[in-house]
Amino acid sequence: MLRNKLIYILMAGIFLLTACGGSAADLTPTVDPNVIQTQAVQTFSAILTQTAAAQPTLQLFPTLTASATFAPFATSASPLPPISQATIAPTKSCYSMAFMNDVTIPDNTAVTPGQTFTKTWKVVNNGSCAWDAGFKFTFTGGDAMSGATYTLPSAVAVNATVDLSITMTAPANKTGKVQGNWRMSTAGGQFFGDEIYVIVTVGGGTATATKATPNPTATATTAPPTSYP
Repeated sequence: MLRNKLIYILMAGIFLLTACGGSAADLTPTVDPNVIQTQAVQTFSAILTQTAAAQPTLQLFPTLTASATFAPFATSASPLPPISQATIAPTKSCYSMAFMNDVTIPDNTAVTPGQTFTKTWKVVNNGSCAWDAGFKFTFTGGDAMSGATYTLPSAVAVNATVDLSITMTAPANKTGKVQGNWRMSTAGGQFFGDEIYVIVTVGGGTATATKATPNPTATATTAPPTSYP
């Protein structure tokens, strides 16, 4: 379109020059259409060159570099171990008993076969709860030597000491060392504390056992707080 306009302008100029004087033969130049077309193309090319020079140079965007490829997380070869439920430790009983000393019939005391004697232990309530009336001091193993379970007639406070006495009879048909084990339990039969024992030597010499009491009793006394293993 621009080329046609340029040709049109050039032709108009030629006609104007022709109309401004002289005869038609003198003033009318010989017009070569090919020359006019060449000049028009050259003029158009010059205009395009000037226009391109006037335009700001377009800056090409920098070539974007591909982001680094993230390596996948390593997968453990072995499966995760199963989650086990925490084991809840059983609550320790608040009842406990600790042996203090033998009041009568020390270990290996000599007795005669069939002799009756009273064994007395001094113990302490080293738990965090009082022993209730009705708790039982019971034979647990060995030779009971006819000893019977003793039932507490009254409560025993924490840190209080008590003498536990059991009437026994030495075996009549055996000699040598005889042992019987005893332990405290709740009224329901739950044993707790130290397992204590009596050891006598049957037929080992002159009897040194104390005289038996028909109804052994437990005497509680209060002792200062003491730790026992």
